[in-house]
Amino acid sequence: MGFFDRFFSRKSAGSVIAEILRGTQTASGAHVTADAALRVAAVYSCVSVISETIGSLPLNVYQRRSGGGKTQRRDHPLYRLLHARPNSWQTSFEFREMMQAHFELRGNAYAYKNMDSRGNLLELLPLHPDRVEVRQLRDLSLQYHVQLDDHSNERLVLSQDQVFHLRGLSSNGYTGRSTLQDARETFGVAISTQEFAGRFYKNDATPSVVLTHPGKLSKEVADRIRESWNQAFAGSGNARKTAVLEEGMSIERLTLSAEDAQFLETRKFQRSEIAGLFRVPAHLIGDLERATFSNIEAQQIAFVMHCIRPRLVRWEQALSRDLFTAPDVYFPEFNAEGLLRGDTKSRFDAYAIARNWGWLSVNEIRERENLNPIGPEGDIYLQPLNMQAAGAPADPQP
Repeated sequence: MGFFDRFFSRKSAGSVIAEILRGTQTASGAHVTADAALRVAAVYSCVSVISETIGSLPLNVYQRRSGGGKTQRRDHPLYRLLHARPNSWQTSFEFREMMQAHFELRGNAYAYKNMDSRGNLLELLPLHPDRVEVRQLRDLSLQYHVQLDDHSNERLVLSQDQVFHLRGLSSNGYTGRSTLQDARETFGVAISTQEFAGRFYKNDATPSVVLTHPGKLSKEVADRIRESWNQAFAGSGNARKTAVLEEGMSIERLTLSAEDAQFLETRKFQRSEIAGLFRVPAHLIGDLERATFSNIEAQQIAFVMHCIRPRLVRWEQALSRDLFTAPDVYFPEFNAEGLLRGDTKSRFDAYAIARNWGWLSVNEIRERENLNPIGPEGDIYLQPLNMQAAGAPADPQP
């Protein structure tokens, strides 16, 4: 495992420097990297809620029926990898959560397909996107160059058949675009604003002061007075201490500038803008300023439809392309129905309608509520007595 320890290790300072050299510095002066962006609360919240949601959804393998429909196949070799354990040290939740976080921050997520001599997939080993370079060959196939170590140029070349690749919005068709890089000015302002907030509160959230001396002070004396004043009164731990001035010195507090007074509003705006980039409703990242009891459910549905569902489609189609040898017969599918479940009364009212109109059985309803079937009698469908097939002759009167 020594090779794989280097192969799948997390990025070090060398990777961060490489990102900075690739032009990630913004007009605000902040260097936008994945690690720096994650220190912004709104970014961390968005990435976490998306990654954890996708990681927690059931991922099953199905077989298409000849007459339509599907049958779940837990005996399929890929079921264990996708549903339970993709490799020897990660659970399915951990693997998908990490891959989705890579996707959100860098636009791409990669995993090495470890196969035996017969071509059977044994495990999926995650690759850090910062170590992977994708190249398109003349025959239009893809080639993956993986850097093994931050301090050497040693690389492993993998073919397209050896890599599971989850890519986002793409300009060239084979690599996804990074949200951090495309909107780096937005993230740069957020990083700079957060750093400013830290410095602001380090100074007890109060403006600076000016100490005035009636005489002329040398640079050494002025520096010594400034240092002793900061040690005694700077920071929230020294707030509200009493200052004693000597030799006719006076103190003057500078007024708070309009920019300083409005930086909290700026942070609120940045939080909303970042949530919009990830298409995450504000209430899911702790912003309840405009949330009401009447619109929370609608926002939750919008989150599933416009944020989670497109990402699930990317997962399902990428898995079918890279892992399934017979995608026309077998296919993976997430079960996202639980995310759209309403309250108990709304669910039971919907079940009653579906049951009475004959398109859900008792066992199907119990399965949706995570309950065991009641037996063969639970598979019976009801049919309303006052309904019949269109064009059928009327039943004789009794």
